[in-house]
Amino acid sequence: MDYKETLDFLFAQLPMYQRVGKAAYKADLATTLELDRYFNHPHKAYKIVHIAGTNGKGSVSHCVASVLQEAGLKVGLYTSPHLIDFRERIRINGEMITEQAVIDFVANHNGIIKSLQPSFFEMSVAMAFDYFKQEAVDVAVVEVGMGGRLDSTNITTPEVSAITNIGLDHTAFLGTNLEQIAGEKGGIIKKNIPVVIGQTHEKTAPVFKALARERDSDIIFADKELTLSTATLSIDEKQIFQIRKGDDLVYPDLKLDLLGSYQQKNVLTALTIIEQLQKKEFNISTENIYAGLSNVVDNTGLIGRWQHIGYNPRIICDTGHNLDGMEMLVEQIKNTPHNKLHIVLGMVNDKDHAAVLNILPKQAHYYFTKASIPRSLNEEELKKMATNCNLIGESYPDVHTALTTAKKNADVNDLIFIGGSTFIVADVLEKY
Repeated sequence: MDYKETLDFLFAQLPMYQRVGKAAYKADLATTLELDRYFNHPHKAYKIVHIAGTNGKGSVSHCVASVLQEAGLKVGLYTSPHLIDFRERIRINGEMITEQAVIDFVANHNGIIKSLQPSFFEMSVAMAFDYFKQEAVDVAVVEVGMGGRLDSTNITTPEVSAITNIGLDHTAFLGTNLEQIAGEKGGIIKKNIPVVIGQTHEKTAPVFKALARERDSDIIFADKELTLSTATLSIDEKQIFQIRKGDDLVYPDLKLDLLGSYQQKNVLTALTIIEQLQKKEFNISTENIYAGLSNVVDNTGLIGRWQHIGYNPRIICDTGHNLDGMEMLVEQIKNTPHNKLHIVLGMVNDKDHAAVLNILPKQAHYYFTKASIPRSLNEEELKKMATNCNLIGESYPDVHTALTTAKKNADVNDLIFIGGSTFIVADVLEKY
């Protein structure tokens, strides 16, 4: 099989949550552990940083990987989902796994794949861990897929664990309140392994503290450890931060090439993780930190976070999709200069649609659409829900038709925002 045929086989044979939803979810680690035994526990061959959370875990993972790369380490990076190419999930020093490596993995291990019938996520985690071992990485930054306790990545013993934040997402699987979701995500906290919590919340902090106490783990709250006093934008369109520890300015004029005001919280989490790694005798200098955070996109290939894909009119896309993520994006849109606002919007069918729709700007013109996956909410149904929330617009059968229409309607000083679902952004970026 060639690469396309290999992916077609995997998509057809293995249930994939991003495409089909609940049918792909497994509430145990039995298959993951069986795969791990088969591959002889490859994740034990290198050090690991394990990162969970409702929002921001992808950005934080890329930031940490970029800094470690600048420190001269060979860095594996596992994230999900992919936007354009499956190989985005598995990178070493920013380079995606080769097509041939994907082909060989499936060909060489076809028997175990067919007999165990892992989910797509279970298979991709096994592929990543095995590839990192074969390529002899020094350290792997591993992003949790969903939750934590029962996530396939949770068979690892990391140097540092991190949980960026907790919001109401995947409530059908993780719990219906913040405390329950924190309990699931807190499942990545390991005995005697420090855990960094990105954002302190009165409902979730006690859950994390109890889990850390039970497991003799040091717990560090990033937003208590570090504070960001000011943020400005440089002429080369990077954010510049002044970051303090207590009264001391410890990171003056720290540049980050990821835009979006929500990255201000993520950078504190990433820095706190790095500081914990330094305590574990990782040789990471201040120069490595500055270079790593200033060059995240170039070093790691991160896409889809407040990404500018056009000007005159300004066109921006972002993968934020749950209530907490969309609240931050609405604030960011408000602070972005524009005359009229055009929003190309699509959602998947298993989210709390009304909660998100109710916070979206009423003054925008909407282009309701759907992504090219089975989980997408029908555009007419989305339009009907949105109308009930006083959002005005028309429906379009696909993302490209919606965006083309928005571009025709927009003047040079308008803003076109594309989002609501990771897969809406994926469909757009395939053409950019």
